[in-house]
Amino acid sequence: MKQYKFKVNGNKYAVDIVKAEDNTVELEVNGTSYTVELEREVKTTKTPRIVRSPAKKAAAPSMAGKAKSVKAPLPGTIISVDVKVGDTVKHGDKLLVMEAMKMENTINSDASGEVKAIKVNAGDSVLQGDVLVELG
Repeated sequence: MKQYKFKVNGNKYAVDIVKAEDNTVELEVNGTSYTVELEREVKTTKTPRIVRSPAKKAAAPSMAGKAKSVKAPLPGTIISVDVKVGDTVKHGDKLLVMEAMKMENTINSDASGEVKAIKVNAGDSVLQGDVLVELG
């Protein structure tokens, strides 16, 4: 039995759900029993099921002659860009700061290399997956 507490127009209600079948629910409100019929049918499963295809193992890309893209992990706004084209960065170095979900997030380099291109400026809005910086 599930119990809920509601406050409607200053009045407190203790609601116990006794039984739920199809679109009919038996409940008690402040000790008084009621049978309620819902307008729409109740879902038979409580949680959605996510079905994923098996993950494919990809070979680790080699950095030789290829540019490595640093992408936005979340949608947000670029606050500052802390590198410039031609800078050499190491794995873990700070590249830029972006605001996402009302928090400042530091975006660090996930590889060592030279900054080949900067695709964003301070104040730009980005979507998840947008390329921010290219390393070579």
